[in-house]
Amino acid sequence: MESAPGVPELDPALWGEPRSKSVTWHDPIPVASAAATLSGLEFLTAMRDGRIPPPPISRLFDFRPVEVSRGDVVFTCQPDESAYNPIGMVHGGLLCTILDTAAACAVQTTLDAGVAYTSIEIKVNYLRPVRIAAGRPQRLTAHGWTTRPGRRVAFAEADVRDDDGKVVATASSSCLILD
Repeated sequence: MESAPGVPELDPALWGEPRSKSVTWHDPIPVASAAATLSGLEFLTAMRDGRIPPPPISRLFDFRPVEVSRGDVVFTCQPDESAYNPIGMVHGGLLCTILDTAAACAVQTTLDAGVAYTSIEIKVNYLRPVRIAAGRPQRLTAHGWTTRPGRRVAFAEADVRDDDGKVVATASSSCLILD
């Protein structure tokens, strides 16, 4: 394959050694079935406490709930360079995923047993880049809170902060409530 005119080719010898990441998870179907028997708050508290396993996506992106209360959740995320985009920063998709998780789980904490939900809309604002500094883990903290619970649609907001407490992204979201 030929390079575009004026675009230098990167010598494959400079690419470095290939890296890999191993991801393991539990079957999510039994967990989802158990979720139907618990309120959203009970379910997320059990996940936070390690009494039920997290969903596969949280293993892939290494995020977990650390605080759970009615209408309010906090997740932490430890991205690694496998989440980098082509320009050397953590991909916005990871930030969007953790924002969606925090906002939607905040709504989930307000739901009774047997009531489900799904995200139907999310608006994300990226405020600053997230880079992983060599030798310094970059932990992100996502906070989600319900702004308006509802019988059919609920609304929530979320933000993600870096280790220095700076907001790197925000989101507003709506979730459809499913009986």
